[in-house]
Amino acid sequence: MIRQAAGQRIEGKILEDGCGVGSYLKRLDEQAALAVGLEVEYDRAREAHSKGPAVVGGVGEFLPFPPDTFDLLLSHEVLEHVQDDRQAAIEIIRVLKPGGRLILFVPNRGYPFETHGFYWKDVYHFGNIPLINYLPRAWRDSLAPHVNVYTRHDLENLFSRLPVQYIQRSVIFGAYDNIIARFPCLGKVLRTILHFLEKTPLRNLGLSHFWVVEKTYPARKS
Repeated sequence: MIRQAAGQRIEGKILEDGCGVGSYLKRLDEQAALAVGLEVEYDRAREAHSKGPAVVGGVGEFLPFPPDTFDLLLSHEVLEHVQDDRQAAIEIIRVLKPGGRLILFVPNRGYPFETHGFYWKDVYHFGNIPLINYLPRAWRDSLAPHVNVYTRHDLENLFSRLPVQYIQRSVIFGAYDNIIARFPCLGKVLRTILHFLEKTPLRNLGLSHFWVVEKTYPARKS
C-alpha cells in the first residue's frame, strides 16, 4: 500500500515522522536514497538508529529540516498524538518538495472502539473501549484527552489553505498481522472479508483513515 502510493518517490529522500523503534524506517532505508526518522522518545529513537537509518529527536510541530527537502513523508498513526495537529500538518507540507507526497494514517472517529484506552476520575483504563468515539466531541475528548480521532471533515480542515491536492482519501480496516501470525488461515479469511468491506459503505466503520496528499507546485507569476 505504501509502496504503491509513493511510486518512484520511494527511491528518493524520505522522512518518517514519528518512527518509533524503526520497523517501517528500516524497510524504507533499504530502498531510499536517504531515509530519516523523527522520534520524540529517546529510547525508541536509539533503538531505531541501531537498525541503521539516521534518526533525529524532535516533535512534529517543529520539524528540524529546511523547506522542500523530502520526496516522501510517512506519518503512521502519529498525528493524533501531537499537541497541535494543525501546526504539524503545516510543517509536513513545508518540508515536502513540490510533487512530494505525504502518506498518512490516523484513527477514524467512526471506528466503534477507542483503541488507546480512556481516563475516568483521573485514572487511566487500558483497552479497546466501545462507543467512546461516538459521544459528542467535548465528552469524548474529556474521556480520551491523550489522543485525537478524525472525521474526513477534520482532516480537510487540517490541510485547508495549504498547497496540496488529494491523491487518495479512504478508510481502511486493520491488517491484523498478529492474528495472521497466530492463525494463518483464519487471518487470511478475515483480511479478505475486511478488504471487501472497504469497498462498501461499511468502510466508514474502519480503523484508520488512509490519505495520500501531494504538495502542489507554486503558481507561476505571469
